[in-house]
Amino acid sequence: GRITTLGRGGSDTTAVAFAAAFDAERCDIYTDVDGVYTTDPRISEKARKLDRIAFEEMLELASLGAKVLQTRSVELAMRYGVKLRVLSSFEEMSDEAGTLVCAEEDIVESNVVSGVAYSRDEAKMTLISVADRPGIAAAIFGPLSEAGVNVDMIVQNISEEGRTDMTFSCPTDQVSRAERAMQDAKKNGDINYHDLVADTDVAKVSVVGIGMRSHAGVAAKMFTALKDEGVNIKVITTSEIKISVLIDRKYLELAVQALHDAFELEKAI
Repeated sequence: GRITTLGRGGSDTTAVAFAAAFDAERCDIYTDVDGVYTTDPRISEKARKLDRIAFEEMLELASLGAKVLQTRSVELAMRYGVKLRVLSSFEEMSDEAGTLVCAEEDIVESNVVSGVAYSRDEAKMTLISVADRPGIAAAIFGPLSEAGVNVDMIVQNISEEGRTDMTFSCPTDQVSRAERAMQDAKKNGDINYHDLVADTDVAKVSVVGIGMRSHAGVAAKMFTALKDEGVNIKVITTSEIKISVLIDRKYLELAVQALHDAFELEKAI
């Protein structure tokens, strides 16, 4: 056989792999927390422990910064249909303990939004005045990919006189790598831009919930809650069960608390 290093979260992934191989009904993951919460209890004292959460929701929360479970373990559990239960290593075992991560059809009722996640380690980068032509996106994001830059949000402004601005976000520790990739692409003549502006004083806040598939108005409620607290949105991105925004980092905790209150996540259905 071949020896490999599983990396962070490797024990979770290994446990799920064994559970799948043995066709186990459930895999219990013991951690230093007693379950999955609607948000970080250190930021909102109203955070509530969830009894159940869907695989898709847990996967989104894990990828957005929630550190309860590693992303690979959730992906594996979802692929093989292995239910996960997140439990505390320091509390007495009971049938009601922890949070069950399961298929959507195993959840009878849930809030439209299940949780609010955040990430402090975000940077916003903007290429000023790039040519608005076919292939420009590939010319920008190809070199970034080759440089190992994990691009998240992408926004292209309205074109004026054949030029446009392209904004994207990436982890703060990859900013210098992204800058070098863009400078090299410009030097090679692949792209031409007036300036590259990096803002490392931003954070990402997201709301996640499978209920978004069937309920309208989630984005409006989210944006209104942030507006009422004077929080300006810099970038927006969405998926079927997630809405993420990039904001000034100094407003991170305020934004998380406001969104948790707006969606009344302290209340269980």
